[in-house]
Amino acid sequence: MSEPCNGPGPVEERGRIRRDVPRFVIGCEEDEQDMGQMEAGMKNEMLRQDDMEVYENESPSERQIVVGICAMMKKSKSKPMTQILERLCKFDYIDVVIFPEEVILEEPVEKWPLCDCLISFHSKGFPLDKAVEYAKLRNPMLINDLNMQYFIQDRREVYRILQEEGIDLPRYGVLNRDPDNPEECNLVEGEDHVEVNGEVFPKPFVEKPVCAEDHNVYIYYPTSAGGGSQRLFRKIGSRSSVYSPESNVRKTGSYIYEEFMPTDGTDVKVYTVGPDYAHAEARKSPALDGKVERDSEGKEIRYPVMLTAMEKLVARKVCLAFKQTVCGFDLLRANGHSYVCDVNGFSFVKNSMKYYDDCAKVLGNMVMRELAPQLHIPWSIPMEAEDIPIVPTTSGTMMELRCVIAIIRHGDRTPKQKMKMEVRHPLFFELFKKYGGYKTGKLKLKKPKQLQEVLDIARLLLVELGQHNDCEIEEKKSKLEQLKTVLEMESSLNVNQYGHFSGINRKVQLTYLRNGQPKASSEEEDCKKDGPSLLLVLKWGGELTPAGRVQAEELGRAFRCMYPGGQARNRRSPGCESPVDFGDFAGFPGCGLLRLHSTYRHDLKIYASDEGRVQMTAAAFAKGLLALEGELTPILVQMVKSANMNGLLDSDSDSLTDCQQKVKARLHEIMQKDQEFIQDDFQKLAPTGSPSLVNSMKVIENPVKTCDKVYALIQSLTSQIRKRLEDPKSADLQLYHSETLELMLQRWSKLERDFRMKNGRYDISKIPDIYDCIKYDSQHNASVGLEDTLELFRLSRALADIVIPQEYGINKAEKLDIAQAYCVPLMKKIYLDLQRTHEDEAVNKLHPLYSRGVMSPGRHVRTRLYFTSESHVHSLLSMFRYGGLLDEVKDQQWKQAMDYLSAVTELNYMTQIVIMLYEDNNKDPSSEERFHVELHFSPGVKGCEDEENVPLGFGFRPASSENEDKKPNQGSLEDLSQDQTDDALQVTELINLQRRSPMIRNRKTGSMEVLSETSPNHSSKGCTSHRLFQSCSRQSPEIKPAGGLGFEGCSMVPSIYPLETLHNSLSLKQVEEFLSKVCESSGEAQAKTMKALSGLFDSQSQTSLDSPQQPLSSSGSEASLRPPGQPPWHGSIPSSAVSSAGPSSPTTDSSGLGLNFSFSE
Repeated sequence: MSEPCNGPGPVEERGRIRRDVPRFVIGCEEDEQDMGQMEAGMKNEMLRQDDMEVYENESPSERQIVVGICAMMKKSKSKPMTQILERLCKFDYIDVVIFPEEVILEEPVEKWPLCDCLISFHSKGFPLDKAVEYAKLRNPMLINDLNMQYFIQDRREVYRILQEEGIDLPRYGVLNRDPDNPEECNLVEGEDHVEVNGEVFPKPFVEKPVCAEDHNVYIYYPTSAGGGSQRLFRKIGSRSSVYSPESNVRKTGSYIYEEFMPTDGTDVKVYTVGPDYAHAEARKSPALDGKVERDSEGKEIRYPVMLTAMEKLVARKVCLAFKQTVCGFDLLRANGHSYVCDVNGFSFVKNSMKYYDDCAKVLGNMVMRELAPQLHIPWSIPMEAEDIPIVPTTSGTMMELRCVIAIIRHGDRTPKQKMKMEVRHPLFFELFKKYGGYKTGKLKLKKPKQLQEVLDIARLLLVELGQHNDCEIEEKKSKLEQLKTVLEMESSLNVNQYGHFSGINRKVQLTYLRNGQPKASSEEEDCKKDGPSLLLVLKWGGELTPAGRVQAEELGRAFRCMYPGGQARNRRSPGCESPVDFGDFAGFPGCGLLRLHSTYRHDLKIYASDEGRVQMTAAAFAKGLLALEGELTPILVQMVKSANMNGLLDSDSDSLTDCQQKVKARLHEIMQKDQEFIQDDFQKLAPTGSPSLVNSMKVIENPVKTCDKVYALIQSLTSQIRKRLEDPKSADLQLYHSETLELMLQRWSKLERDFRMKNGRYDISKIPDIYDCIKYDSQHNASVGLEDTLELFRLSRALADIVIPQEYGINKAEKLDIAQAYCVPLMKKIYLDLQRTHEDEAVNKLHPLYSRGVMSPGRHVRTRLYFTSESHVHSLLSMFRYGGLLDEVKDQQWKQAMDYLSAVTELNYMTQIVIMLYEDNNKDPSSEERFHVELHFSPGVKGCEDEENVPLGFGFRPASSENEDKKPNQGSLEDLSQDQTDDALQVTELINLQRRSPMIRNRKTGSMEVLSETSPNHSSKGCTSHRLFQSCSRQSPEIKPAGGLGFEGCSMVPSIYPLETLHNSLSLKQVEEFLSKVCESSGEAQAKTMKALSGLFDSQSQTSLDSPQQPLSSSGSEASLRPPGQPPWHGSIPSSAVSSAGPSSPTTDSSGLGLNFSFSE
């Protein structure tokens, strides 16, 4: 279809144009560009007359709103502008016309195209005067005010307006110079300061030209720091500043001088789209080293950021004060405050599909709201379904979701490896002393510099050992060699996975032994020495794999479904052709979370233990949950809090409690019997009668004989790998995740050596490691084609299914005792999370004056995510199972849940325990029925032979009203497989996540696509087992297909079991009393820990104010503004709308946070 030239948009047959073709007109067509000036002028005049006639002749239903884009072609054809305009064109009644640059520059404004709404903004070379003249002539709706754009070009005016609005900005002084007499000015320059108009600015200070178009900003450093200056400029390639030895300020031109703000190397860029929407991201400050950080695609790395409530208010003020709907400005976060240091006017976010969707939606609705009534266009403001997070509950009433707490195990990882040795050399003791090991008797070394020191000692000792063969040096040579080899490993994995997070997967632990090793372990020499020694434990491996990243990201995506709204209508945002490929996955369930999040009403914090794999899992999950884009490292640094204090998510697995020592000893004794299990053994080993344990014991029959078989299979495996190594064809074979056959052989050879001790007995503690390795190789290296791997998998799994869970206690009393040692701090934190939710401390809310236009602005959902390792998940589950939450005899649902948990054999990667808190606003505030708690669980990733042995659960939120009514728009719990939804699915019928959208385009209404689903047949009879997360299978980015070998096929990522409801009618009082009881009954040590933890909570508000390291939050914690006499949960101070994904501080390091780490809310 040919477009008219130089016209204002579609003219001929406007009423009959098909609306599935976007109306997106850009000036002249190429073959008409060389028309003579006169001919072009005539054509323009005719088109304008035609256009006016068509406007007059159109019936109201045919009338289109024309949005004109008047800017320099470089800006109007930029990628962000194109992406947003394409989405804007999806609105039924909106056409877009781009004014050609030659028309803007050369034609009088009378000849410019007509439009109803004008998006026009200044950039280099743009005739702003003409744009102002055009606006006066045609009087279109202005998205960005034109007159204010003169002020934005002058930094003095920008600062004046900011000051008038009461917005914080750095202390500054203005130096105005007369160009003819530059010497006559109020500037006195000293060695380490300048005095401007009598105001002193000590170095470091910033010198900015008053003209905003001049980007040559200089920062001057004090002599104590070496002097000189950093010269900033507009990005050239990968540089944005250079250091200069020049220490004297510039002597010509007018400047603003301001104090330098210490921001820890990051700037925050904020982008508003109207006063109620802002997107924020951080980037490395150009002042840092001038090197622009770019990702693997060459784009500047931007960090996701969450704005505090005060910053959201600032965004609103800036947008309104400068009358710029689309407006970018810079924030500096320093000393616990945020300062605006620059306002850029019209600017877009780069490379964020979600922002493009949101921006087009906000602008389109704004234009329609303003112009549709004037032009008699039938259009109503689309109501957002997800405004209040309301869901149906089991009792059939509608309740509001208030809090989601999830404890999640990390994703798929490489096998963990460990080596222990006793060391006595003075150099090790010096190192122990240097890093403060004597304070606690323990030391953990993870930093590259520390590991380098250990490596230097190992090298030195090996040299000495080579010179003296008389055993003067006690360390065993082979162990030192292994220590050296592991620390020298050039881990390409680290480079690929973690960027500069080197050392994230290798660590050395030193423990002081007053009288040496108490008894020889399987790995130590039999001879013993007197005197103190250090136990050196080297750990390596255990990295998150690409499959683990995919699992975590998919689970994050699926987790959105727990939040109400968005998914029911299945609208696709303008311009989103596929929910998988674009922005916020708008066609999928779970848009409700993104909408909550982008309108300030999602209060999110993510915690992780200090293990690299756990932190990366948390980052990948956050990426999926919040529809973030790009690398994991920035997300990790910004969004994941490392909660390594008071044992919240970390545990020292090498220092066992007395109870654990006894349990392990008893476990070893039972598993060393060379005879078939008898009834007495079943009583000893499985006193709880757990079906998973009993079944595993039946598979094993005789533990020693089974260990013999396992040992023989390992020998066979190492022999096969050696043969493959000798074969020239497979010598350089690359295994999964860059591993080589040689490294694989090292793994298995060590297990072969360690599993069978010198006395011929087996070291039972190695069984989890054997299972770990065979599980990894069965899944990821099946293409190698090693024989008998499935038999080894079967036997080692049966052994592991006994050893792993029973290490956490054999009988109920032991399970509780050991669980308390691990997870009392976490349970206390969960207790506080629930308590603080219903007390409602006005988190992430703004003053009511600033919340107009946002429905239900006072409500928010609190989400707390805790990523940890297997030990905490086992322990927490033990607490819920055996701690007395409910009585199995009196509560049938709890009995069924306990039977289900007893049948679960393994808490695999991505295991989840989820607690959801609801509020029934119809109940009396003091009633126990006001708050309602649900407990859910998933055993994580599917195993190798799980299909036929899966224990049956009862689905997610069974018998809740959404299953009875079968109304898909009533809640948040729609399946990910929208094209075959059957609510009576059994657990075994796991459906893979559809990678294509099952939605069918129907028609356009208002601002959004309305999508129709292929009609699902909902069965409302029989067992309603409603699946929240269908299992997700997805190809891993680093796996090449290998002909379907291995489980789930070598090229597929194993899927994750859906959540199962353990109980869905608990009262908050029940849960709080249970948590309080188990925390109080823990030992004295735990009580002390709790006191410290509570202290952290009590001081959090002060910490948040004083420390720039604020916790991940979509808000700052403000004082409650609720009127006196109202209950603490009374919905109060509302918020405005923001799209941001990250914490309130962009500068937080994810490792080693001290006591200024805040556990607020």
